[in-house]
Amino acid sequence: MAKVKTNYTCTECGGVTSKWTGQCPACSAWNTLVETVIETGANNRFSNQHQGLAQSAPVLSLADIEAIDVPRFGTGIEEFDRVLGGGLVSGGVVLIGGDPGIGKSTLLLQALANLSKLKKVLYVSGEESGAQIALRAKRLAVDAKELKLQAEIQLEKILGTLAEHKPDVAVIDSIQTMYSDALSSAPGSVAQVRECAAQLTRVAKQSGVTIIMVGHVTKEGALAGPRVLEHIVDTVLYFEGDTHSSFRLVRAIKNRFGAVNELGVFAMTEKGLKGVSNPSALFLSQHDNPVPGSCVMVTQEGTRPLLVEIQALVDSSPLPNARRLSVGLEQNRLAMLLAVMHRHAGVAAYDQDVFINAVGGVKITEPAADLAVLLAIQSSMRSKPLPRGLVVFGEVGLAGEIRPAPRGQERLREAAKLGFSLALIPKSNAPKQKIEGLKVVGVERIDEAINRIREFE
Repeated sequence: MAKVKTNYTCTECGGVTSKWTGQCPACSAWNTLVETVIETGANNRFSNQHQGLAQSAPVLSLADIEAIDVPRFGTGIEEFDRVLGGGLVSGGVVLIGGDPGIGKSTLLLQALANLSKLKKVLYVSGEESGAQIALRAKRLAVDAKELKLQAEIQLEKILGTLAEHKPDVAVIDSIQTMYSDALSSAPGSVAQVRECAAQLTRVAKQSGVTIIMVGHVTKEGALAGPRVLEHIVDTVLYFEGDTHSSFRLVRAIKNRFGAVNELGVFAMTEKGLKGVSNPSALFLSQHDNPVPGSCVMVTQEGTRPLLVEIQALVDSSPLPNARRLSVGLEQNRLAMLLAVMHRHAGVAAYDQDVFINAVGGVKITEPAADLAVLLAIQSSMRSKPLPRGLVVFGEVGLAGEIRPAPRGQERLREAAKLGFSLALIPKSNAPKQKIEGLKVVGVERIDEAINRIREFE
């Protein structure tokens, strides 16, 4: 019997090497090489012409091609449609990942139940039996009479079902459980995940069926399998949130048919995931009276402005090296902001422990949170609350200047709509026309911002 030949494939970049090493020679990632079987034989799965994405197309000038918007259809779940960029696209491939038990299958079952009233849908489950999915549908009280279900993990049988029933939307739950007979490796391996995703994408582009694939995530939170999996599909969505909390965030990381960094907010209820129409209420603590160390900022998630409360706690450190801890914001940026506050505002915190938290578990990556962080720290150090009804945003530079934030007018209008009466913002973001009910104060430097806050106390 011939010896089975193997090589090692990187789960991050898909690079191949003949022997195992601790570091991938292609992308320099550590401990990402896994052993895979080398496929041999004369059977070439790409030899048939019908396997191609399309017949050969003529070469055209870009100016002669008509630019038309891609038609979309909604899923019946407003927050899900927002993240998708307005709805699903015929022939589009969506990959959605998240921690186990966070609600991926629940959301997709609700979406398919809504779509089944107008379109042909198919749910392919490789992890649960039909009885388990029927129990979930009964628990969620969804109308799934027209929803077609198949419990199967073999790719060729799934492709046959797609060709026979010709659904408009198909869900593959999950891509890591599927396997192809063309490969001898086990389901979930790098080769199987890459092959199954490529074949399903090819069928979606050929037939126009919309395919939604569920992907497992690693312990680091990234999608399991090679990184090329994210390059194959059109849209990549991530579920965020703690499984112990009732709130879930769905974020778009990649979208060929819409904006990225869109955010959908859901609440987990007994009847499944429900969209939250006013997500700012989730990220604001309810205080009867203003408390020290609390500052409300307006962050921008895609096209949606969100009001988030930034909390700071500053306390004397018993250690030689004071601690710097940040939850929901970048830790290295906190150390930089403390240095800027010391140098340009004369407020020193080198002997103080500084803790920063974004309320509600939201992650803020934009630098417009800088001013809110510094004002919250200054408020905690002085043990004096910030003025009631205050909202701020702005990026702080190393020279102490306060830089403008994008979409400043939308942020201010959202704050005014939620009842805030005072805004401390970069001077460049000051509106030309007065916003009703909102007093806007523009500042240019961090020391000026701190002095203006003390005037309002």
